[in-house]
Amino acid sequence: MAKAALQWPIKSVLENFPLPQYTCQNPYRLFSSSPYKSKSGHGLRKNIQDSYAHDQAQRRQEANKRRQAELKEQRRAAAGDPIRGRTTPFVESFDTGLPRPATASVEQVSHTTTAPSSEQPPPSPANATEEAHLNYSLTKPELLDSLDYSRLLSEPLVSPDRDRADPEKEAQDARRHKAEHANAYEAVSRIVSLANATGRERSRANVQRIIDTFGRHNTDKYLKPKAPSLQSTYSTDKAQKALPRAGPDTGSSEVQIGILTAKIRVLADRYEGANRNDKVGKRDLRLLLHKRQKLLKYMERKERGSQRWTNMLETLGLTEATWKGQIAVQ
Repeated sequence: MAKAALQWPIKSVLENFPLPQYTCQNPYRLFSSSPYKSKSGHGLRKNIQDSYAHDQAQRRQEANKRRQAELKEQRRAAAGDPIRGRTTPFVESFDTGLPRPATASVEQVSHTTTAPSSEQPPPSPANATEEAHLNYSLTKPELLDSLDYSRLLSEPLVSPDRDRADPEKEAQDARRHKAEHANAYEAVSRIVSLANATGRERSRANVQRIIDTFGRHNTDKYLKPKAPSLQSTYSTDKAQKALPRAGPDTGSSEVQIGILTAKIRVLADRYEGANRNDKVGKRDLRLLLHKRQKLLKYMERKERGSQRWTNMLETLGLTEATWKGQIAVQ
């Protein structure tokens, strides 16, 4: 009786004042008040009232995506290859060390055979049509002088006694000597030609050609440097007068970029061939690419808009992809 008497007030209180009941819509989350999304419905679907407007919006979205893909492809093609850039005749000549054949243009003539006039600047050595550099560190004048001297030494002697001389035999000896000299000239030309040289000799000749092409001891004659700023005008003029250039220029940024481009082409051809798994060659290629990228960024900051900058980009075929963004060797 006492136990029942104690339970009666509590029961009566619960009946008179019931506790609030919380309903859970999600059977898997007992204490959640958020609406439950069934798997079959995939959430609350949007009620489309105008199907024509919805179709038009979908078409505009697809056209926008296609246009974005086209613009992305155009930008990628305009930027070029970050490793090779654009292929130019001067860059292609790195493979053989020989200049490309002459074109119909009057301006693209050999700098070794054309004398510069006072009004017209000398043409760039990149447009040379004659082989100025030979194997074994020889030059064309040295080769011609040596062959001329050998021809004089091997020339048949003329008999001083003209009464006993045989003119027919002398003419035959002269023709034979001329033919032998022509054969010797052809043989020596093939031996000293860079087409038959080793890779090391070809690289040496390419470096010398790059120095002749981009060295400021030559380019200062026909390329105008960038105008200096007002603050550094006096200091620049004073430095140029106090320190005149002596000897060929081998340390300017454009020369170093050209040498790195020649080395990168050799390593890229080797890596893309049978040596695809050459990890050391891949690392060397990446180091050269990043070094050229730093030099290009520096020269863009210092020489952008000048004739040196545009001449280097046009001759080496370098694009924005070679110094902007991240360069990855796949």
